[in-house]
Amino acid sequence: MSELAHEIADAVRRCPGVADLSGGPFGVVATYLPGEKIPGVALRDDEVEISIVVQPGRPLPEIADEVRTALAPLVGDRPVNVHIGGMR
Repeated sequence: MSELAHEIADAVRRCPGVADLSGGPFGVVATYLPGEKIPGVALRDDEVEISIVVQPGRPLPEIADEVRTALAPLVGDRPVNVHIGGMR
């Protein structure tokens, strides 16, 4: 799970329009591993939750769709829920 969480975080950061990952409004969107926390990526058995900060200038639904597309090969048939938590 550790390697997958890191791969997902890297893939999200490479998406156009994504400034960074975010833990969400209360910092709860994260994957907790021994001695490590990966904010912005919550891996669950039945879904993946992503929280991002975006760069201005592009439609938000388009950025979210690109994140889902980038993650599809990594997450299989799990739905990817994208939360846009801010703009930078």
